[in-house]
Amino acid sequence: MRIAAFPKGDLHEMVVSRTKPVFTWIEEARTLGVDGLELHTGFLWESGEAYLDRVGEAITAAGFEMPMMCASPDFTHPDKDERAREVERQAEFMRATARLGGAGATCRVLSGQAHPEVAVEQGLDWAAEAITSLLPLAAELGIMLAIENHYKASTWTYPEFAQAPDVFRALVDRIPDRVHFGVQYDPSNAIVAGADPAEFLRTVIDRVVTMQASDRYLEPGTTLDDLRQADGTIGYSPALKHGVIGQGLNDYDKIFTIMVDAGYDGWISIEDGVNGLDELAASAAFLRAARDRWFGGSTAVRVRALEANQ
Repeated sequence: MRIAAFPKGDLHEMVVSRTKPVFTWIEEARTLGVDGLELHTGFLWESGEAYLDRVGEAITAAGFEMPMMCASPDFTHPDKDERAREVERQAEFMRATARLGGAGATCRVLSGQAHPEVAVEQGLDWAAEAITSLLPLAAELGIMLAIENHYKASTWTYPEFAQAPDVFRALVDRIPDRVHFGVQYDPSNAIVAGADPAEFLRTVIDRVVTMQASDRYLEPGTTLDDLRQADGTIGYSPALKHGVIGQGLNDYDKIFTIMVDAGYDGWISIEDGVNGLDELAASAAFLRAARDRWFGGSTAVRVRALEANQ
């Protein structure tokens, strides 16, 4: 198992206001004791090859790999032309992923937004069609598309179309490719969707190729039932806080047991740092200890379910 880091607490500075360049983050990350850095498409302020090569050289010089790229396509947009543009943008991000991460890197996909006028079956058709259309490019580049059980991208108006576990699994089942497509599992997003993270993992473990690790804490005196909405989801309630991995609501003992039993020994990226770099470092320390305990100290990147189809 290899550990990557993703600076969730810096998203506004790096993506929205663009006051913190990716090169600064790369240097800061040297202190974390991780193996790789997950990037966000918004961290890349230019798209030219020379700029991407500068980013790649900085990552390598700092002793890291770039195994995962975070992208947020909206494949369920009701406008056909906009869906086509989303596919083209995703293709551009895939090429950047390959240039920075090389063979085996993953580029995240999402289904899209839960646009009110889009019925479930229609959205499933559009999302599956868009993802399937990109698989030949993934094969050409030697990378994978990994769909995350997500809640809501920061720039979106509506939550994730496939937030509900049954809709998510229905979409995954429509895409049979197990060589260039898989699942990026996020246990905290399962909580936000109103599901049990370990039980949700059991339903998708056969397709998991990467993992984002984080943790959530409830405000004192609050329960998940207090936050549950009419549709059963929790959402990004202000009473549900980010914090150090292993000290919150996620049962990582159960989660790691499921993953190890299924032969998962791949990348786990820390989605943390909302409360500062110190908490991100503490989360990295937790995962290093978990690697020793659950994965026998392995720094391999092996996923049994993926290897079985190659």
